[in-house]
Amino acid sequence: MSNHDPIEITILGSGTSAGVPMIGCHCPVCTSTDPRDKRNRCSVVVSYGGRSVLIDTPPELRLAAIANRVDMIDAVVLTHAHADHIFGLDDVRRYNTLSGRGIPVYGAPRTLSIIRQAFGYALDAAAADPLVYRPQLTLEEVCGPFELLGKTWIPIELPHGRVQVLGFRIGDFAYCTDCSDIPAAGKLQLNHLDTLIIDALRPTPHPTHLSFEQAIALIAELKPRQAFFTHLTHDVAHADIEKNLPEGVKVLTDGMKFQVPR
Repeated sequence: MSNHDPIEITILGSGTSAGVPMIGCHCPVCTSTDPRDKRNRCSVVVSYGGRSVLIDTPPELRLAAIANRVDMIDAVVLTHAHADHIFGLDDVRRYNTLSGRGIPVYGAPRTLSIIRQAFGYALDAAAADPLVYRPQLTLEEVCGPFELLGKTWIPIELPHGRVQVLGFRIGDFAYCTDCSDIPAAGKLQLNHLDTLIIDALRPTPHPTHLSFEQAIALIAELKPRQAFFTHLTHDVAHADIEKNLPEGVKVLTDGMKFQVPR
């Protein structure tokens, strides 16, 4: 396998932490009949060389994996440890059963510390007991670029309000969810992209996420060939957002698949 092999991206979720529709909300977007307005919490699958890596494990992981026929995962990479990004991690146990092996989970030290607290049972040696149906996970600290299944993953430090999260660049593809800015160092790491997925919560400013206007400004600065909004709220319908976007910028939909040349 080569760093130049093509990458396939599968979108399992593109919605905010409450999902869309939201509980108890009957606004036009939450009651929309347009399937593009139904959004799981954020997660994507990055596939290459016949192997697949899951970025984040949201609460809907089981349902999203079934809907998109994600029949195998070889590794998990975490952007951060907020509930909407990790609380589906237990569902990874099904992939342990199908593969007969443990699954590595990559994340920043601060993220893995929370995983040890919340999912300690999945890291215990007893988890390997075939009579006990638990995830079997090994934790891999991300402190810089790392090799994963034949490709180099480059972590990008991003502010999420007062919290630091990780974006990732793999070849000419980058995934930057849950961020309120991209610092200068991160911009240097995101030059010459084919495809960028970027946080774009809603039209109005937010203290921990990029607004549409902020995301568009960053896209214009970084100049990827194409870019997609993710982590959207119920504020604006999918069809209405795309009416006003610049050329080359679109909105993700759950279930979308596309390829990046490398």
